[in-house]
Amino acid sequence: MSQFVRYSRWFSRFKNQNKHQILAFSSTAENEKQTLRSPPPIRVGVTESAGRGVFSTRRISGGELIHNAKPIVSYPSRSSTNTVCYFCLKKLASTENRSVAFCSQECKQNAKVFYDVETKADWSGFDDYCRTQGLKYPLMVKRLACMVISGAATVECLDILQPANLSPEMILEMEEGYDLLRSCFTKANIADDRLAFLTRQWYINQLARIRINAFRIELAVGLYEDLLSSAAACIEAEAAVGNSVYMLPSFFNHDCDPNAHIIWIENADARLKALRDIDPDEELRICYIDASMDHGARQTILLQGFGFKCNCLRCLSGD
Repeated sequence: MSQFVRYSRWFSRFKNQNKHQILAFSSTAENEKQTLRSPPPIRVGVTESAGRGVFSTRRISGGELIHNAKPIVSYPSRSSTNTVCYFCLKKLASTENRSVAFCSQECKQNAKVFYDVETKADWSGFDDYCRTQGLKYPLMVKRLACMVISGAATVECLDILQPANLSPEMILEMEEGYDLLRSCFTKANIADDRLAFLTRQWYINQLARIRINAFRIELAVGLYEDLLSSAAACIEAEAAVGNSVYMLPSFFNHDCDPNAHIIWIENADARLKALRDIDPDEELRICYIDASMDHGARQTILLQGFGFKCNCLRCLSGD
């Protein structure tokens, strides 16, 4: 879920014009009227045709903000490195001449899970490789590796996510990045026992999962209250400030006419919002791409970018 903007069909047109339960999540709902004794609004279950999916556990009203997810790992885009918080991707009030910065002391403290390890190494060769090859996901693997070394993340923290299918050619291209990453840590005198997890296979496995589960973060422009007050809020998105991988949002399946949408208000925290009323036990689906495109374009992008042919009701109707 990475290369393309996730607008619903209704969202895009508005902007252009002006069953078995696996896991239950007591999601971080931001509806202030909800009490602690309210049932969890969503759960992960098995769909009939698309593997795992996310289902409602109660009636959800259109416009309701039903889940708030923090990323497992994030990384700013190359063009935003000096203008957003290096941890949460929030836009910085000022952009002084510095390599990276944080929007608050809290973010600076939270970033220690990777930053203390990251600053021990010289990343010029690895960063040059990513820049010249136009790659962004190896940078996320670098950050994740730093988190594992510091003890803040487990080696298998992304294993539950669906991996992309990689061709032998793609794997061969990834190996150069692995060699550079490993070399940076070794030259920084990171102990061998702390790098035991960093095998070629681990590196490729992380890229395979990040490749189709990373969300492109485009911060919405508008007042916070306005954006959350109605599903009909018109949201204009700024250029992508980075990419993030989440746990629960990665389980949402695609639909070209979705009933839910993910927005980012001021940082990488993902907010899931209902676009219409959702019945109990109904699957929540988001749109992985710009659903204002025609049928052929959507099918091509979904097949090439995500590896599946969409058989949602809208596509089956030829719309």
